[in-house]
Amino acid sequence: MGGDSVVEENERNNGGGEAEEKPRTRHKGKHDKEKPWDDPSIDHWKIEKFDPSWNESGMLEVSTFSTLFPQYREKYLQECWPIVKGALKEYGIACELNLVEGSMTVSTTRKTRDPYIIVKSRDLIKLLSRSVPAPQAIKVLNDEMQCDIIKIGGLVRNKGRLEKRKNHLIGPNSSTLKALEILTGCYILVQGNTVAAMGSFKGLKQVRKVVEDCILNKMHPVYSIKILMMRRELAKDPTLANENWDRFLPRFKKKNVKQKKVKTKEKKVYTPFPPPQPPSKIDLQLESGEYFLSDQMKQAKKWHDKQEKQAEKIAESKKRREAGFVPPEEPKKQSNAHTDNKTNVADLALSLKKKTKDFGMRESAEKLDAADYIAVPDTTSSKKKSKRSRTS
Repeated sequence: MGGDSVVEENERNNGGGEAEEKPRTRHKGKHDKEKPWDDPSIDHWKIEKFDPSWNESGMLEVSTFSTLFPQYREKYLQECWPIVKGALKEYGIACELNLVEGSMTVSTTRKTRDPYIIVKSRDLIKLLSRSVPAPQAIKVLNDEMQCDIIKIGGLVRNKGRLEKRKNHLIGPNSSTLKALEILTGCYILVQGNTVAAMGSFKGLKQVRKVVEDCILNKMHPVYSIKILMMRRELAKDPTLANENWDRFLPRFKKKNVKQKKVKTKEKKVYTPFPPPQPPSKIDLQLESGEYFLSDQMKQAKKWHDKQEKQAEKIAESKKRREAGFVPPEEPKKQSNAHTDNKTNVADLALSLKKKTKDFGMRESAEKLDAADYIAVPDTTSSKKKSKRSRTS
């Protein structure tokens, strides 16, 4: 009986479960719980200023970075090192300037609280070694400021081409560089084989692209500036925020400029035998017979040659002096033209005279009378007509 009652109770429970069945909600695990930072009001890209209370215990290990600097920066670094030392002391970073080895070293201390400040200090000494002024380089210690050192020395083999492309990047009176600084919001310094830039991550990315395109001869910096200006204007329009901007941006085609052909010298035919030895002074004297003359005759010949050379030079100088007094030749073309004009006028006069004479002779021969050509009524014919009429 007890077993039957248990079966009945189970059937009731199952039947009731089927009747009261509800959609099961998925149970959230421990990783699916709501986090305090999953809030749309929080800006996840905002860089908050470091608070020392976040790391009260300090650093467990000492971190050290060092970098070398060129010799021409030694004097400037000696002068500005107290400013750098004071700026790093605020963050609990120790720094050392070694003039013997030519290096700068930064390291953490017990007072260091920010774990990332040692990386910022490393960037600071790198910028100082690349000729960035100390007041500008110290700004990299701020959380909003980043830096990038672009190596351009290995991008081009020819040093002449590298210098030309660096000048394209800088521009006349640094105008191109200033325009890039305004558009990207970064500080840019071209020095030697590197380009140092300081600014936001977005600006540094743009600067690196422009610099590499210029040095690799992909695009002139002026065209890159035009594209950046257009991007800035397009960003102001909220309707184009989620659209592709390629259709608005200009496309610049590379023009192939004809280069000058290098003149190559023709290679001489190789011969294993050395060139013939030029005759010596004694050989020339033997050929001319001067070697066998006495000293007195040699001196006489030498004096005679000297006199001949002097006479030639005197004649040349005299001719040069007298050239100023030689009158210039009169132009012959003008006189010929004048005589031609005279002959033409005389011929014309003769022809006119001849024509008038011929016309006079013709008139005298013909002796034309105008009365011959005038019609006069005939009286005899009229009389004959009247007689005929009477007889009839």
